[in-house]
Amino acid sequence: MPSKFRLQDRRCVETEIREERYSELLRSLQDHQVLFRQFSSWDDLLKFMRKGSSQDPRKNELLRAMLDAYKADNDRRWPVLLLVVFWPGLESLCLCRQLWESDLDELWQATVIVFLESLRRVDTTKRPTRLVQKIINDTAHHLHDEYRRRWRRTDGEVLTDWDTLQGLAANRLHYEPERLHVMDAHDAAVWRLRVHVDEGRISEADFNLVVGTRIYGHSISDYARSSGESYEALKKRRQRAEACIRDHELSE
Repeated sequence: MPSKFRLQDRRCVETEIREERYSELLRSLQDHQVLFRQFSSWDDLLKFMRKGSSQDPRKNELLRAMLDAYKADNDRRWPVLLLVVFWPGLESLCLCRQLWESDLDELWQATVIVFLESLRRVDTTKRPTRLVQKIINDTAHHLHDEYRRRWRRTDGEVLTDWDTLQGLAANRLHYEPERLHVMDAHDAAVWRLRVHVDEGRISEADFNLVVGTRIYGHSISDYARSSGESYEALKKRRQRAEACIRDHELSE
């Protein structure tokens, strides 16, 4: 989802958090939180947050401290910092939903709005672990709610072939069933298919093709027009991806 606007926006906020007023915020945290003293700048913290597993408990504790500080003082610097921390995850979320919206910058703006709302709603006292996943999943859930309202207003909501969807994504819930309480059926299905990408069975391009044509109801002809690829090539690629998924499902 290349966007010059979004790239410029990202560079702008990453430059902003290098200002002295943000450094002051980091030093304030360091006075009370030993875990933050390993970072000489917010850039150092971002490097740590973006490498390795999102399930690293140290990342959870860093994020918890930042969220608690935001709730305590409601400082306007915190949403900017947290947006930068979550930026790659939010871009990935948009990538999976790029067929919802012809204006991709509008999709990004809607994602940022529901992300900021998710930050305000999260209760760290009730969520001891997996805060990164909680916030991303809440954002995905509420983004779909927002677009469902838009589709209903324009009579353009897409209906899903649930038999096809369940056939493609059966039995994937055993990986992390706790995700389901923050996902609707569309998002749960997308997540199940994402597992196949993460485990190397299908490519990112195959994932987008299957999600777009099977879950969100776009035809292969529509996808061919938007991507510039031929109908037959896309049809065969989808068949191979689905066969790979089915073969793995049947082997489990």
